[in-house]
Amino acid sequence: MILLTTALAVIALVLDQVTKRIVVSNMYEGQAIDVFPPLLRWYFIRNSGAAFSMGESVTWIFTIIQAAVLVYVAIFLVRKIGSLPWALALGGLMGGVAGNLTDRLFRPPSFGHGHVVDFIALPNFAIFNVADMFIVCSMIGICLLLFTGREIDGSRAAHGKKTKNRTEAEPEAPGNE
Repeated sequence: MILLTTALAVIALVLDQVTKRIVVSNMYEGQAIDVFPPLLRWYFIRNSGAAFSMGESVTWIFTIIQAAVLVYVAIFLVRKIGSLPWALALGGLMGGVAGNLTDRLFRPPSFGHGHVVDFIALPNFAIFNVADMFIVCSMIGICLLLFTGREIDGSRAAHGKKTKNRTEAEPEAPGNE
């Protein structure tokens, strides 16, 4: 599972960086190109903040958070993966985070303060990139895995905490008070 998770992370990172390179090389900042009007257009911006450009003055905090998430998932969670859904979810998350972290580290204006290239625009929604798609889809997958009781090792979560000889989810038998 480690190999699959790593492979997906690398694929997500490469797709993200290649699409950003294409945009930066072929568009000027602020340019919009209709792809499937009115549903989809490319709209090249550089985002110094987080989602919806929030926190533009604290770019370095996002760099630290992204690096911490990437390190935590890579070191502590990947080795525990025992199921395909978790491998896909964590691989996509790592690749997406690595894509935006790469922008923060290596794009202008400076190391650790770089602006993320965003270019996918949907009507009445944020402008985002491939890394963001991987992050959002992965987080939805992780939430579904957690809500359905699927543990990272592939096992199913118990339906209640054990207390003595029964679970809290089981009603107490009559006469056993």
